[in-house]
Amino acid sequence: MDIKQEEIATLHELCVDKKKIMKTVSDAADARPVSVIMPMLYKEIKNDALGNILKGLNKCNYLREVVIPLAAKDEKEFLQVKRFFRNLEIPKLIMWCNGPKVDKILSELKSEGINLLKYGGKGRDVWLAMGIASIQSYAIALHDADVLGYTEMIPTKLLYPIVEPELDFKFNKGYYARVNLEKKIIYGRVFRLFLHPLLRAIKDLIGNEPSFIRFLLSFRYPISGEFALTTDLARDVDIPGDWGLEIGIMAEMFRNVQSKRICQTDLGFYDHKHQKVGTNATGLTKMSSDILKTLLRVLIEEDNIQVSREFLISLRVLYQRHAQDYIRKYHADAHFNSLRYDRHSEETMVEKFSQQIMKSGLSYMRKPVGTRIPDWLRTLSARRKIREQLLEIVISDNG
Repeated sequence: MDIKQEEIATLHELCVDKKKIMKTVSDAADARPVSVIMPMLYKEIKNDALGNILKGLNKCNYLREVVIPLAAKDEKEFLQVKRFFRNLEIPKLIMWCNGPKVDKILSELKSEGINLLKYGGKGRDVWLAMGIASIQSYAIALHDADVLGYTEMIPTKLLYPIVEPELDFKFNKGYYARVNLEKKIIYGRVFRLFLHPLLRAIKDLIGNEPSFIRFLLSFRYPISGEFALTTDLARDVDIPGDWGLEIGIMAEMFRNVQSKRICQTDLGFYDHKHQKVGTNATGLTKMSSDILKTLLRVLIEEDNIQVSREFLISLRVLYQRHAQDYIRKYHADAHFNSLRYDRHSEETMVEKFSQQIMKSGLSYMRKPVGTRIPDWLRTLSARRKIREQLLEIVISDNG
């Protein structure tokens, strides 16, 4: 626990008055309506976490709506999810993002020069949900559907610095300790073992600290899926359609928002579904690949970094050195706290991430553009009422 402040304002969990924060957000929401977006896959209705999330959301009676962008393979799955959310008392909009009605509108949009059908996954689902949530709300909080230990304080803490007039931030990033205290295991592997040492390696390789790298290193957990932002920003962000979503969002905040209007908030201990290491197309390996491609694109755009095969080879060597240094540090921290720490497993994961630097880096060089979904402002210029048309579909499907 600390109270250290750096470039980005940090709201620490020290002696938070939870009732006061709930009341502040509730009072502010009268003038500044707020929504929650919770992207999910059909299979997540079978997770233990979701029932508890419903209980927490039901305590957030200040919410204008909960938007649930859903990936489901057929109508049967969509209807099952609808039935599951009958116990959610807050107004909810379940959006079947890959359903036939949404696909039809996106097909029509393609004929007008914006092809969203080529994207899939969490990025596109979040983009669609932001479209309808931004019609009437002032701010949006976003979190995943697999959060174990969820309470009403997660969306409340995320929204508080956005809607509280005395603070009036425009973007808030959640951070937390990825430690399961019951199992005594440290998680957060993609950040700990991939992104953080990778950012340090890039600094060493370039010989200075690119401005975007400095920005990312100002955050405790830059790839957390929990954040809140004002809806004017939500309409003006290009986001990747893959696992690079979180880095892509950070890049847009870096471009569009003054650092004094950005903060991060301590969400406490946090645990959710843990992905397997996977292959090039699945799991943590796929996630690291998408993150790397998004990061390279932003570094080229913002800091004119030159990426070549030689750059990637050097980056891989430096990355491994930093990652191994971090493994020693996490091992010491785990030992001090009597946590289980499988050093061999962590070393093996670093080796796989290291291989991905070359594979994904070369893949990026072959196709450096075309991975971002256009922002809503551009989409609205092509089809002015598309958000309202999507909302009509969702309301009809939820009837």
